[in-house]
Amino acid sequence: MTVGRSLPAAGVPGPGLSGSARAVLVQARTLLAEAAAADTAAERFRLAHLSALRTAAAVFVERARPAAARRRLVSAWVLVESVAPEFTEWAGYFAAGAATRAAVEAGAVSAVSHTEAEDQLRAAGEFLVLVEDALGLLAAPLAS
Repeated sequence: MTVGRSLPAAGVPGPGLSGSARAVLVQARTLLAEAAAADTAAERFRLAHLSALRTAAAVFVERARPAAARRRLVSAWVLVESVAPEFTEWAGYFAAGAATRAAVEAGAVSAVSHTEAEDQLRAAGEFLVLVEDALGLLAAPLAS
């Protein structure tokens, strides 16, 4: 599979999407664009992973129900699995990359290969498009 740097077109918010989810998806797109423009594999991986986390946050904002009692802290990916089981495989993929992102943030820039960074960038973009579709975003009109 060839990895490209083109980003998916932004969707148009559907009528039922909350302002909070919209804002988080804008952040996710911004981080994805920054990842695509990053100079190093480590920074590309880190930003793409953060984009995926923002995308996961949008799912949680739209689908989670308030809990009656406070619970212990859990991973964003565990939360996504609980409110959107259709994204379980994606949650597993990004959860597996969390330690790598943490290593990069701690300064281990050689922890990521060029291929791993490109894979993370592509996966974050695909995940964003799938979530936008699941949340009812309409496809962006094509430029004429």
